[in-house]
Amino acid sequence: MSSFPSEVFADFKVVAIPTRTNFRGISIREAAIFRGDEGWSEFSPFVEYGKHEASTWLRAAVESANTPWPKLFRREVEVNATLPIVAIDKVAGILKNFEGCSTVKIKVDDFLTGAELVEETLNLLPDAKIRLDVNGSWTLEQALLYLYDFNLRFGNVFEYIEQPCTAIEDLARLKSEVPMKIAVDESIRKNLGGDFSRIGEAADVAIIKWAPSGGFAAAHEIARQVNLPVVVSSALDTGIGISHSLALAASFEELNFACGLGTVALLESDICTPAFVPQKGNLDVVRAEPDFALVEKYRASEDRENWWKNRVTEIWKEWQL
Repeated sequence: MSSFPSEVFADFKVVAIPTRTNFRGISIREAAIFRGDEGWSEFSPFVEYGKHEASTWLRAAVESANTPWPKLFRREVEVNATLPIVAIDKVAGILKNFEGCSTVKIKVDDFLTGAELVEETLNLLPDAKIRLDVNGSWTLEQALLYLYDFNLRFGNVFEYIEQPCTAIEDLARLKSEVPMKIAVDESIRKNLGGDFSRIGEAADVAIIKWAPSGGFAAAHEIARQVNLPVVVSSALDTGIGISHSLALAASFEELNFACGLGTVALLESDICTPAFVPQKGNLDVVRAEPDFALVEKYRASEDRENWWKNRVTEIWKEWQL
């Protein structure tokens, strides 16, 4: 592929790693990795994302491949466990992969199934802090009803509720009426370049992600604008991407919450050795190198690699115009 900018994306490879369970409809996680002046980076926007959204991820990947990491304030980062919507008999097996994590983020879509997952989690980890992640799927009326029911049943176990509704005005109303903290994710990353000056009226915590934000500099600018406590989270990256997310987390002088960076545990395998999976609830902040035996084991087909090269080339050409 002569038009592919191989001088920028050296040693470009695509991996396809099975997930341990269905996660946001994904059973195979594809990711492109490449090498720049500073080391390895990752480009892995979900395949359904359009060019505009994917271009933000590419900016992060190129920045991290060629720019030194920002100043770091810590050498390890506390991380949370992530529990997808699964059958109850699968919960213990999933949580076992998040060794030592005392905070659990649980994906929920309604009260009944969500409550079963919360109850089983607390049976296994009685002292766990619980986060619920709704991905903006509730109406205001549903959020008020469900969160009242969660509070009535479980009391003060919830650290925060992540993106219960989509509309900022609904989140502001919810924040004023429920006893839990509200965190925003999609309200930030789906509105890059928007006005975040009043987001504090609707939320208590900001979820910031390395690649969807556009990289280190962009993420810090977003954090400055939202002016809320930050949780750095991942997007089901390999260890290459997770290492940059860990550096982003470590670059915040104040970090008061466990970060959502243990998600390699949801994959069948990492492509790094040792894998970026939690140990005693933490991950070390180190720049990742791929294990080429694992890269070859999970190497995507030539067709899929060409698909990713075309995706990169299309964005890159537009940047050069």
